[in-house]
Amino acid sequence: MTPTLENFVLGRWTAGSGEQHELYDASTGEVIAIANGEGLDYASMFDYARRVGNKALRKMTFHERGRMLKALALHLDSKKEDFYTLSYRSGATRADSWIDIEGGIGNLFANASLRRKFPDKPFYVESDPIALSKAGNFMGHHILVPKEGVAVHINAYNFPIWGMLEKIAVNMLAGMPAIVKPAVPSAYLTEAVVREIIASKILPEGALQLVVGSGHGILDHVNYQDVVTFTGSAETGRKLKGHPKILSEAVPFTMEADSLNAAVLGQDAVPGTVEFDLFIKEVRKEMTSKAGQKCTAIRRIIVPENLVEDVQIALGKALAQTTIGHPLAEGVRMGALAGREQMQRVRERVEHLAKNTPIVYGNLDDVQVIGGDCKVGAFMSPIVLLNPEPFKFTDTHEIEAFGPVSTIMPYKDVDEAITLANMGKGSLVCSVATNDPRTAQEFVLGSATHHGRILVLNGEVAKESTGHGSPLPLLIHGGPGRAGGGQEMGGIRGVEHFMQRVAIQGSPTMITAITEVYQPKAKQIEKDKHPFQHYFEELEIGQTYTTHRHTVSEADITNFAQVSGDNFYAHVDATSLEGTLFKGRVAHGYYILSKAAGMFVDPRKGPVLLNYGLDECRFTKPVYPGMTIGVQLTVKEKIGQEKRDAEDVAKGIVRWLVDVTDETGETVAVATILTMVKKKNQE
Repeated sequence: MTPTLENFVLGRWTAGSGEQHELYDASTGEVIAIANGEGLDYASMFDYARRVGNKALRKMTFHERGRMLKALALHLDSKKEDFYTLSYRSGATRADSWIDIEGGIGNLFANASLRRKFPDKPFYVESDPIALSKAGNFMGHHILVPKEGVAVHINAYNFPIWGMLEKIAVNMLAGMPAIVKPAVPSAYLTEAVVREIIASKILPEGALQLVVGSGHGILDHVNYQDVVTFTGSAETGRKLKGHPKILSEAVPFTMEADSLNAAVLGQDAVPGTVEFDLFIKEVRKEMTSKAGQKCTAIRRIIVPENLVEDVQIALGKALAQTTIGHPLAEGVRMGALAGREQMQRVRERVEHLAKNTPIVYGNLDDVQVIGGDCKVGAFMSPIVLLNPEPFKFTDTHEIEAFGPVSTIMPYKDVDEAITLANMGKGSLVCSVATNDPRTAQEFVLGSATHHGRILVLNGEVAKESTGHGSPLPLLIHGGPGRAGGGQEMGGIRGVEHFMQRVAIQGSPTMITAITEVYQPKAKQIEKDKHPFQHYFEELEIGQTYTTHRHTVSEADITNFAQVSGDNFYAHVDATSLEGTLFKGRVAHGYYILSKAAGMFVDPRKGPVLLNYGLDECRFTKPVYPGMTIGVQLTVKEKIGQEKRDAEDVAKGIVRWLVDVTDETGETVAVATILTMVKKKNQE
């Protein structure tokens, strides 16, 4: 009996009702599952996610959410072979599946590590404070808090695992739950991963729900606190973006749509160069990986007009080495498309393109297959077309055949290459193979407005480059125009998309209390004991220590110059100061900072384990011999650290504001230093 996929809603697994969808093995045509997502109570699902899942995630700190993602990544990694076995049924080879499975799990790991860029708090203080008054008693700041809604992810069929994991990793780190709706043809893979996620009990209740069917009506229940992401065709994306609820509630909608990505061969990258070989290798890989079913695949091959024939011959030789067939058959390098319906759509588009841009490699009606049958499997030969007049035959820049299909076209100079690349009207990614820095700069600056990501490929990056078609968790994945105008991932930028930014105004003391970060001119706390004798838990934000004062002498300046080797003329040669900013020998800025440290440091052994570094430092006023300096040391922020293992010392990082003033009370230097401080509680 054919298994029926189940939805995970309201904390339980359930089959839908209504219209059923058959899911097929891409290589054999066999029905492998039935999906049905109709009859679901979407209103209750959204209420459950907001009331239960959102509440639980919002209470967690970034560090707790990050550790949760790491635990989930480790769990899924231990089960990955089960996913590989199932992934073969989508027509994907082991290498293709690696992108989907381990690429998705890798996103979880990457976002788990990203927690260290955030405080161990449920909210995030952004950028620098903003002074709003002359006296400094009225100020502003920006903070970000998790939205109180749900992240709704509507995903494409080509990456059923990566597409889900790369999105939920970000929204969960931000503190929002998710409802995931994968594309029906490959929903069986998404369901298998969600079953493992739920079985692990790592996520809090309500954090994740799954809809395996068509999802009709799911957007009828979104509101302004929700976020919707879509991956798929531009046509479908535009329809969803125009949904009445999306418009009336101003719901953030980010779209990552299929685009006509280009690869450009630089004029210097002639046959025999490393760059030429890398270019051919990259084009072949992007045409055949996942059978060309990647939103980042190379659709347009833009080459110097004198190298068109060389590229055509070299690419043909490379593609001829690509064996096609059942992904489990030995030696197969390219599997089937997602299904025969998808294959037929690709054929129709190729036939349309071929009216003006002839096929120069491959055959729609002749493909040699290993371990499979062309009559039942969705097998297709790589197809290369040639557009000799790309400014005349513009279908190349407007019609995408979402399969192993790409078109070669010539250009005369860099300006023309830029124009052709930009004629895609917005792309996710573009690459340029060149070893000429000027060409690289000219091309990037000229095409940046039309692309979400640009890869510059040359011999220096050959061994380490992740390639044209690989989005990375810490870089944005998206693009303007046809590509959807949105962005996914992107490190901190991606997390911020699921949070609400709010400007807060008030006194420095009130802003300090809200942000838990000391703001200049806020009320300070003084204690009898030196702050370096307090454990991490005992220190308070705003706790301040005022040092004794020291009068700077010429001997101090001379001695520091000898010790440091810094003999810059302004410090050591009073005769060279004419026409400069200085009226006499000036103390080294680093002497002032070093002396400040000597003044505020408590030499006794205590909870401070070590000096962890320096974040910010400014020298704001010259210090001359005879001036007297003093220091105020204030606890600016406390950041807890995770123990590496049971034997590790429990500790945290304390950020201190160091304010060095002269005898008039004016600041001469300001810095933020970091110390590692032991916790009193070592459990």
